[in-house]
Amino acid sequence: MVVLTPFLFISVLLFAQSSSPVPEYRVKATFLYQFTQFVDWPRGAFPSDQTPLVIGILGDDPFGTFLDETVRDEKANAHPVVIQRYRNIDEVKECQILFVSRLQAGRIREIGAALKGRYILTVGDADGFAERGGVIEFVTQENRIRLRINLGAAKAANLTISSKLLRPATVIDQGAR
Repeated sequence: MVVLTPFLFISVLLFAQSSSPVPEYRVKATFLYQFTQFVDWPRGAFPSDQTPLVIGILGDDPFGTFLDETVRDEKANAHPVVIQRYRNIDEVKECQILFVSRLQAGRIREIGAALKGRYILTVGDADGFAERGGVIEFVTQENRIRLRINLGAAKAANLTISSKLLRPATVIDQGAR
């Protein structure tokens, strides 16, 4: 089981910011899994203790096999972690983390409306993703991956984000999605 302590998570963040040739989406896949350790979902997000924690990808999958390899045989708070791929928002049923591809990100307001009232952490890497209502945006600046977190969108989804994840991030509060 790959569990990163807050110190190791910050180390991954710093490593992701180094100039080493680690593929961008391998780093982002690690972040997606690690978000399970730093985000709390309300009780209703999981119908049972055996319900998997689903990391979904909406639209084109930029991860290749990286995300599948990252979560293989992993658990998050006793929930097995599984990957689901969706072509459109109507296919998203049970999902706790939803990565929105760049091609779908232009529809983030529509996606947010479809997810309203559901406990889903939306993540994307398109410019302005967090400002348009996504919860976490991967921002690449000077070859470094940083996080922009929209607290208003997190609150609207009834998610609690650990201060350990908020500290190294740029935090905005754009209100409900």
